[in-house]
Amino acid sequence: MKRIGWVGLGSALAALGTASNAQAQDVVSVSSGDTAWILASTALVLLMTLPGLALFYGGLVRSKNVLSVMAQCVGIACLGSVLWLLGGYSLSFSGTHPLIGDLAKFAMNAVPRDALVGTIPENVFFSFQMAFAIITPALIIGATVERMKFSAVMLFSGLWLLVVYAPVCHWVWGGGWLMGRNVMDYAGGLVVHATAGVSALLLAWQLGPRDGYPRDLHPPHNPGMTMMGAGLLWVGWYGFNGGSALAANADAGAALLATHMSASAAGLVWALIEWKRFGRVSMVGLVTGVVAGLATVTPASGFISPLAGAVLGGVGSFICYHSVELVRNGLKIDDSLDVFAVHGIGGIVGTLLVAVMASPTFGGKGYAQGIAMSDQALTQTLGVLAVCGWSAIATLGLVWIVRKTVGLRVSPETIDDGLDMAVHGEKAYRSIN
Repeated sequence: MKRIGWVGLGSALAALGTASNAQAQDVVSVSSGDTAWILASTALVLLMTLPGLALFYGGLVRSKNVLSVMAQCVGIACLGSVLWLLGGYSLSFSGTHPLIGDLAKFAMNAVPRDALVGTIPENVFFSFQMAFAIITPALIIGATVERMKFSAVMLFSGLWLLVVYAPVCHWVWGGGWLMGRNVMDYAGGLVVHATAGVSALLLAWQLGPRDGYPRDLHPPHNPGMTMMGAGLLWVGWYGFNGGSALAANADAGAALLATHMSASAAGLVWALIEWKRFGRVSMVGLVTGVVAGLATVTPASGFISPLAGAVLGGVGSFICYHSVELVRNGLKIDDSLDVFAVHGIGGIVGTLLVAVMASPTFGGKGYAQGIAMSDQALTQTLGVLAVCGWSAIATLGLVWIVRKTVGLRVSPETIDDGLDMAVHGEKAYRSIN
């Protein structure tokens, strides 16, 4: 979701309290077209997690662990939804404190059914944001597949949603201190990708590598499944970025088009790198490039031109590709499915480069009144440092809590047997006798 102040919805979102919503309704009435688009976008964003991310990650692991990845995605979706209702939304989008919201909208009890955010009902806005709050912690599990306890995944994800995601969401989109500094994050380069990427890297480091890492790891068991998941992510990203306009208008169209161009250019760049290095293009590499482009364009999508989107995707794909090698061979951290290198680095690169790409010189929408490119670049850098720093500190604290309560890692016997049977008592594939 973009920083709302860049369009005419700013005054409505800045006044998310019920009294302010009542005032907004004196001026703005609900738009059936805008509402229909955000309802559809909500479904598209949820589709990104279920089944998109579940299939994308599931195809990349060994066959004896595919259901464990899918179960974690479903579990996080259920837990995140309940926590969003019981406090996550209110902490993100209510109150005037620069660091964190309050509980004025706990369980949506104090929000009348006809309350508006801009031209859409607030309950629709709540649902759209809930889909974001679901996929963000779900991204993290890609760094810990095949070795983390299900109970640890659930406890960490629930705490992380309230301790990391909600505060950062408030800073950037809910009226917090970064929003006050005019930070540009259209749909989640900071709120979604930077937070999840940094947390995934540190969680993987604390959890330890998979057995045999990095020499004896098995290849993805089903690249076709991964491709299907990536396709669902690509389509769902139309709602992720296009829906962040919170209206069915030209801003939504611009965000959607820039998103598609970025994904397309990024896939080509990743494929070109593989072809130059190995003489062939892998399916997994091609779709990983696409996802890198989608992550990179997310913070910039509604602020830039289609051509800038393609450039951003190409640059992001190149940097993300080499970041994968840096994490594996330099840091020697088993971020199993490259969450930090693809999502974290992609989101950070897009967040920094939007300060340039948004310039009218490059066909962009421009900056807030009185802000120059250099000023915006400093603000974007500050946002990256603050969000990454808080994500890192909070993640280490949450890891300590989880380790002291339910523990982090499954036993060596469970790893040998596979998490599907050992943890869930099920198999993804059965022999036909």
